[in-house]
Amino acid sequence: MTKAHYPWFKREDVDGFFALFQNNLANFVLIAVTMIGMGFPASIVYGRVIPGAAISVLFGNFYYAHMAKKLAIKENRTDVTALSYGISTPVMFIYLFGVLSPALSLTGDPEMAWKIAMAACLLGGVIEALGSVIGKWIHTHLPRASMLGALAGVAFAFIGGELFFRTYEMPVVGMLVLAIILIGLVAKKAMPFKIPASLFAIVIGTVLAYVTRQADVNQITEGFSSAGLYLPLPTLGFIEGFSYLIGPMASLFAVLLPISIYNFIETLNNVEAMSAAGDTYNVQEAQIVDGVGTVIGSLFGGVFPTTVYIASIGSKWMNAGRGYSVLNGVVFLLTSTFGVIAAMSQIIPIAVIAPILVFVGISMVSQTFGSVEKKHFPAVVLAMFPYFANYIMTRFNNAAGEVVANLSSGIVPLGQGAMFTGLIWGAILVFIIDNEFEKAAYASLAGAVLSAVGFMHAPELTFLFDYQYVLGYVIMAVLFVGFKFYAKADEGTQAIEEVK
Repeated sequence: MTKAHYPWFKREDVDGFFALFQNNLANFVLIAVTMIGMGFPASIVYGRVIPGAAISVLFGNFYYAHMAKKLAIKENRTDVTALSYGISTPVMFIYLFGVLSPALSLTGDPEMAWKIAMAACLLGGVIEALGSVIGKWIHTHLPRASMLGALAGVAFAFIGGELFFRTYEMPVVGMLVLAIILIGLVAKKAMPFKIPASLFAIVIGTVLAYVTRQADVNQITEGFSSAGLYLPLPTLGFIEGFSYLIGPMASLFAVLLPISIYNFIETLNNVEAMSAAGDTYNVQEAQIVDGVGTVIGSLFGGVFPTTVYIASIGSKWMNAGRGYSVLNGVVFLLTSTFGVIAAMSQIIPIAVIAPILVFVGISMVSQTFGSVEKKHFPAVVLAMFPYFANYIMTRFNNAAGEVVANLSSGIVPLGQGAMFTGLIWGAILVFIIDNEFEKAAYASLAGAVLSAVGFMHAPELTFLFDYQYVLGYVIMAVLFVGFKFYAKADEGTQAIEEVK
């Protein structure tokens, strides 16, 4: 049999590269803009966080190119497509607003907040790697509607909603860019000269912002002045961060655990999707690689976990090979090292980037409803509500706590541990709909335990911060057990009547 030659690079890799690059680029620029806006200095954002993320992306892209080569040799094929890899947008927003923001609020020290986020990222990477052992069990037993519904809440409030607000900060520019995004990415219409829709939108929006003087021309000068040498350097700052993570910031575990679980399940789902498209990779190996890549990034200052992208399928459709993956890793290392991303984040107005993330929010919520059974739609909606409360809490409670309390005293406790609360309520409703009242009781008891130790409905990990929530979940569990026996008795009565 003739041995197939699997090339390092082919023409289709160009399209695959630009598709993956623009996705990662939007995330990198948004990370920089958001962190600078929060109060993190450029030295940390451009000198530590971005280079650390680039090292993680470089490692993962190279390894997935290696996995593609192994698969090509094993199956003697030349049409194998490497898995796409980068920072997952939902996870990115969770770390921005669920880890970095509260860490900065607690410490008032950007450097300490960065170290806490490094420790959180490293821990998230370890959990990702452990997904290779427990991932399939969780994937089997945790209802999809509850997991995706909780994340849809993040997408609706923090990604789609928040960035829609930012779109309207420059109405003429933002609305035009959003229209281009909707035409190109939602309606999937071709852009002039076959330019990728998001790239076309960024170029048009940026030019329009400066032509109409909605953006200050001095930003261009400041942007170019931000360019420089930002070498990725190893750091042990995460060690100091762990002292906070197991102390004053222990409540972050309520965020880290479920989002890390989501991350390795996302990898599992995307690898399975690639298998359905013709390229069967080892799921456990991919989950370990994601975790290791995240850990490596945190050792160089990165604070955002990485994962296999759903964009893998798009790359497969483009008939890309492994070259696009290698090129993506190299280009991001170069752009971060020489300050290109720093310059772009200064030059491109946030109102131009925001509509791209509005699309991400739209697609995440839409995909959620498209990925679950229709009868479970109510569970998805219910699982979204806690993050709506979390949005109000995180945005307004510190500055206008009295206003939030007057609106409802339940907003803050519902928003605390919103990820777990969404998972629990989503699971409960799925089990109710499926007449699995015993499982609904177990989910309620899980809610009681999580509330008892402070993962939910409490500002920090503490025992019985408010017993009422624990009692509420326990009483629900009793109710569900009662309904289990009632349902059986009712079925028996109906069977007898049918016989008569």
